[in-house]
Amino acid sequence: MNDLTLTPIAIIHTPYKEKFSVPRQPDLVQDGVGIVELLPPYNSPETVKGLEQFSHLWLIFQFDQIQRGKWQPTVRPPRLGGNRRVGVFASRATHRPNPLGLSKVELRKVECIQGKVFLHLGAVDLVDGTPIFDIKPYIAYADSEPNARSGFAQEKPQAKLKIEFTERAQSAVKKLEEKRPHLARFICEVIEQDPRPAYQQGKPSERIYGMSLYEFNVKWRIKPETPDVVEVLDIEKEKAG
Repeated sequence: MNDLTLTPIAIIHTPYKEKFSVPRQPDLVQDGVGIVELLPPYNSPETVKGLEQFSHLWLIFQFDQIQRGKWQPTVRPPRLGGNRRVGVFASRATHRPNPLGLSKVELRKVECIQGKVFLHLGAVDLVDGTPIFDIKPYIAYADSEPNARSGFAQEKPQAKLKIEFTERAQSAVKKLEEKRPHLARFICEVIEQDPRPAYQQGKPSERIYGMSLYEFNVKWRIKPETPDVVEVLDIEKEKAG
């Protein structure tokens, strides 16, 4: 068997600037939308002719922000609290023998403008700038299995945390929502799923977390007296460079 060299055909633009802020599945954060930008020589309108007839797509992408060669045969899925191990191929863990991921996304619009091709998507679960290796249409009759068994992830996860904004954070959001509508809702949906490692969840902590969303750094902490409540402290413009 021969090795296969893959070339990115596109990159994706998303509000998630780091792994920490990315939801674990695409449909958990409704405002976390993305745009796929096709790269030359694949950015011809001919390559996406007829794609607008499909409502959803499969994206095959690279986990490009993980250390290569660090895969293990078993992993600890967050849905199991980080305490139980399953085989790497029984999970969607990022550390895999080949760092490839698969994501089903909603296609909202195909745009061909000034020699460029853009696919406007619904909610996504990818870091900004993630390389895309292939795009395939979602075929409902073949791809949908309503009665499928999904092991430890049979049901959509419920929000784990309640979110509160300090007066400082509320003031910042009010100003920023002129440019970024629904920013407060977006921040809440990202944080309420608890992006912390599973071993930290449900525990009191004095740590202040920073999360990069769009061009902002969102600072938050777990309230010391209530480990299921997050206090958003501030939203700051990230420094260039």
